[in-house]
Amino acid sequence: MEKPILAGIMPGMLAHEGLWRGIYRHVDVAGQEIDTHQAQVECIFPSQGPYAYIQKNLFTWPDGRETQATLNGVLQGNKLWFDHETFSGISWETNKGLLLLDLDRKDDPGANFYEIICMGQSGVDRARTWHWFKDGKLFKRTLCDEQRVRPPSR
Repeated sequence: MEKPILAGIMPGMLAHEGLWRGIYRHVDVAGQEIDTHQAQVECIFPSQGPYAYIQKNLFTWPDGRETQATLNGVLQGNKLWFDHETFSGISWETNKGLLLLDLDRKDDPGANFYEIICMGQSGVDRARTWHWFKDGKLFKRTLCDEQRVRPPSR
């Protein structure tokens, strides 16, 4: 089997392959909850083709609303680059295996967010935090608690 495109550049990211389910909570700067929904996130690492990373999201709210998205990342240098309808930006990996993202919102001019993704040693639990800014001012955070429900296919 061929190695994923990211194998030599972002090896820690490959540990996130598989299907994850969890809860996303958005809180304002005072820590008050402003939104909560269920999430299903599938992380795919192709070994060939135009994308080094593919993420398939399904978000579901208690009132029955659903949102689906496929997010593709292109490898340029040692970073993943994203350019989608609602956001654009980059992702990279620290030497300790943390994943960092710096994303600008296209659907909300002046808004951007920074994301940190870290995984527990078991490889089953991971946490993601998003720090949202609008015109340079912090206005909310997103707290994501996820568990792997399907391991990597490799």
